[in-house]
Amino acid sequence: MGTQPAAEPRPDGTPKIVGIVWGLLILNTLGSAGAKTIVPLPRSLIQMVTMGALVAAFTLALAVNPRLRIRAGAYVFLLTLLLVPSVISSVNLESGFGALFRCARLALFVGTLWLLSRWWDGGLTFVRHHIRMYFAVLGSVAAGLVISPGAAMPELYGGRLVGALWPLTPPQIGQYAAVIIGLTVLLVLGRRTDRASAAVVLVPSLVLLALTHTRTATLGLFIGLALAIGSLILTSAAARRFFTWAVLCAAVAAVGLGSALQAWFLRGQSQENFTSLTGRAKVWDALLAEPRTTAEKVFGMGLGDKSFGGLPIDNSWLAVYQEQGVIGVALVAAVIIVLGGVALLRPPSLQRACAIFLISYCAIASYTEAGLGDASPYLLHLALAASLLAAPAEAATPLATPDVPQRHIPRWARRSEVT
Repeated sequence: MGTQPAAEPRPDGTPKIVGIVWGLLILNTLGSAGAKTIVPLPRSLIQMVTMGALVAAFTLALAVNPRLRIRAGAYVFLLTLLLVPSVISSVNLESGFGALFRCARLALFVGTLWLLSRWWDGGLTFVRHHIRMYFAVLGSVAAGLVISPGAAMPELYGGRLVGALWPLTPPQIGQYAAVIIGLTVLLVLGRRTDRASAAVVLVPSLVLLALTHTRTATLGLFIGLALAIGSLILTSAAARRFFTWAVLCAAVAAVGLGSALQAWFLRGQSQENFTSLTGRAKVWDALLAEPRTTAEKVFGMGLGDKSFGGLPIDNSWLAVYQEQGVIGVALVAAVIIVLGGVALLRPPSLQRACAIFLISYCAIASYTEAGLGDASPYLLHLALAASLLAAPAEAATPLATPDVPQRHIPRWARRSEVT
């Protein structure tokens, strides 16, 4: 009988080049639009760097996995299906030739994830790659703040922190900071890193998150951590202690710093502007009221820049509906439901807690941020969650040696052998 494909020898660890590929994917999803930088960077140059990073990531992934060994998984499969409505709606060129370019980008992005899926074994390797790369990005933000505080906190963004060396918006910086804060806290609770190393990541990240005044990232961090730590309470004494202290500190802060926290949360906005989600609700209403053909409702208008009428949509579900139609919305919903369902069915563990944090954060952020239907940091966060929920690869089982019947040796022969 032949051996099963799952019985292939497991690679000895994850090659270092896989971490480079993951970093290149993160670089690709940083985007090319944002605040004005200290040294003006042409958008064409930024796009060349980000797209070059994606091509390099796919090439290196193919080089490290030349036999195309992959692990079948629902997450990457659903992303592959998402390509179908993307291409069908984009070939009409209603969104211009850029739609086909974005389809090619999404295809390369998904193809790279397929190649990396070979090393998705439920370990924490990709979590560490995730934290290191995004911390490096936050390092560039901090460097820009030190070099030119005026450029890093311009009046155009209401004094909120932006990327002064690389064009990053406050929501982007807030997202990166919140994600690595949450993952680092969970690693500390799971005793997978020491407190000194964690403090090096947590302290500057918390400062940068506060300077961005990003409400979505802050709420996503707190709610995601609450759900993740809640999944560990029954099995981890450290999680129970942390949860207790967090509740006490939150209560004290709410009483003693209530007015300051409210001012930070409102960001100087009027009540009307706050209730309309900084004008987002008006764009959403106009998008839903737009007349559409049946084909446009089903398949969308084609991949675009996540805007409607020249204004950002800032909602993943409506952005997917605009670009990939009802089919796209159903597939994205299936991604969240499948990952969430698998996470709930897994036994309590640090990996499961990290996955719950990432899934819940992306679900919360999807209400005021776009990105679940195209190559974006949110899809990378969910890919990391999928890698954490993957079952460990089975080690190779040696083939059983058939039993060979022993030959009967007469006594006189055995006596002659002894003599």
